[in-house]
Amino acid sequence: MIQDTVFVVTVVLMLVVAGAFAYVALNAGKAVAEYPPIQQRSQGMRVWFFWILIVAGVLIAVVTMLDLPYAATRGDTPDDAVTLEIEGRQWYWEVGEAQLTAGDTVIFNVTSGDVNHGLGLYDPAMRMVGQTQAMPGYLNVLSLTLEQPGTYTVLCMEYCGLVHHAMVSEITVGE
Repeated sequence: MIQDTVFVVTVVLMLVVAGAFAYVALNAGKAVAEYPPIQQRSQGMRVWFFWILIVAGVLIAVVTMLDLPYAATRGDTPDDAVTLEIEGRQWYWEVGEAQLTAGDTVIFNVTSGDVNHGLGLYDPAMRMVGQTQAMPGYLNVLSLTLEQPGTYTVLCMEYCGLVHHAMVSEITVGE
């Protein structure tokens, strides 16, 4: 998974930075007779590190953006789309009734009855397929095509109180 790769790269880069700090700390007290040549060499190293960080930052941004969990928004919604009402409450989701089958486009009408919640919808493999805010007094509409049959999980993505971690619901999509 991309998260594992990003974690390993982050740990390696943190170790490199820690090593650089340790090197500087261990050599800070040593007398240096040739200060100008060392200063020139360190300036060259700074430029080199700067470009490495720029290239790494661009690569990391591109790789992580390629794996976004949702497709670009389309303005067209099929006439046969299924509407599903979802209301967030401390600490549960009220999910309306609907018969869903794989390939259905579902219009999620999302709101909250108390505080802000973040609705995150995960497919049967626990990969996020969409998210939106659930806010009191507002109706947010999320349109998704649920391609796979199985049990989709609804999680709260915004801390909403003491039992936030248990705010889980399920939506079943048939074949």
